[in-house]
Amino acid sequence: MQPLQGLTVVTLEHAIAAPFATRQLADLGARVIKIERPGSGDFARGYDARVRGLASHFVWTNRSKESLTLDVKHPEAAQVLERLVLEKADVVVQNLAPGAAARLGLGHERLAARKPGIIVCDISGYGADGPYRDKKAYDLLIQSEAGFVSVTGTADEPCKAGPSIADIAAGMYAYTQILAALLQRSQTGRGQHIDISMLESLAEWTSYPLYYAFDGAPPPPRTGAAHATIYPYGPFPTGADGGSVMLGLQNEREWVNFCDKVLLQPALARDPRFAGNARRVAERAALRALIVETFTPLTAPQVVERLEAAQIANARVNTMHDVWNHPQLQARGRWREVGSPAGPLPAMLPPGSWGPDAADGPRMDPVPALGEHTDAILRELGLDADAIAALRRAEAI
Repeated sequence: MQPLQGLTVVTLEHAIAAPFATRQLADLGARVIKIERPGSGDFARGYDARVRGLASHFVWTNRSKESLTLDVKHPEAAQVLERLVLEKADVVVQNLAPGAAARLGLGHERLAARKPGIIVCDISGYGADGPYRDKKAYDLLIQSEAGFVSVTGTADEPCKAGPSIADIAAGMYAYTQILAALLQRSQTGRGQHIDISMLESLAEWTSYPLYYAFDGAPPPPRTGAAHATIYPYGPFPTGADGGSVMLGLQNEREWVNFCDKVLLQPALARDPRFAGNARRVAERAALRALIVETFTPLTAPQVVERLEAAQIANARVNTMHDVWNHPQLQARGRWREVGSPAGPLPAMLPPGSWGPDAADGPRMDPVPALGEHTDAILRELGLDADAIAALRRAEAI
């Protein structure tokens, strides 16, 4: 279950999009060598100190990697980087500022001329060309440009997503396209240039509201945690305990069951105001009032009991603390332990089916300390102790 064993990825990455992509390559067994700035490293290392002194973003996206410190602007370090790529790398990934990788000699055209099988994946906010090419891009800004923020939040205020979904979307497309390029290379022997744009990645993920607003039609309204175009579908308060239950209906059969077994008002299923989803959406205020009235004397567990009996989809609105202890994740054995500079840490298995034997599962090695593997990697390239010491004195590593 580690099909990328034997492949080496050299990555000049920071923040989330590229590290998320390369961590997943590491999960599948690839050797990932992360180039970091001496002294400070990936700036995500400094975002916070919530995980026993380590940054939460960094712990999430950087396990199973090797950290090599290089000042890539230093001539001697640049030579080391070039040797590393040409001698070791199957894949190069970067999400530096636009044009920076090419200035370092890591553009696909230059590398492919010397190593035709190399795969180069560039991740940026807006892509390698076009009028926005050089525009700075952070996750929130891309969520805004892609239209995501305009359809997220309440009627009074748009909101961003909590997680960095523009980064995550770009990382996922980088990961899958690298896998596709590896498959293609196995057939043709040729590498590939992959140009991943955060804007295009998140615009793809936002295609449902994009099509809903097709040809000038009004976009889906912002409705908080409720669904914009299906009702009832969202959170409803329970009065007896001050709780909240998330529920969702998808069809008329479920609507009949909901009226009969949850609201205990079977005649409501025949009320013309609520005949069909479109009418229920139009009359959501009146329907919500009826639902809240029914739920007011009940606790959240009592409502869930009725929903389960009616086979209506429902969920708890869990906190992060609840998810750490989620019974389903526990029952399915989704937690492992990985090493880190701060000691052992819990880590979730990558999604998917993995064998019960650790040898059958994904690679889940430690989160690296800054520069932890520098000397070992340089020795692989043939540098002796004196040469490594000279690079360190020159502040190239």
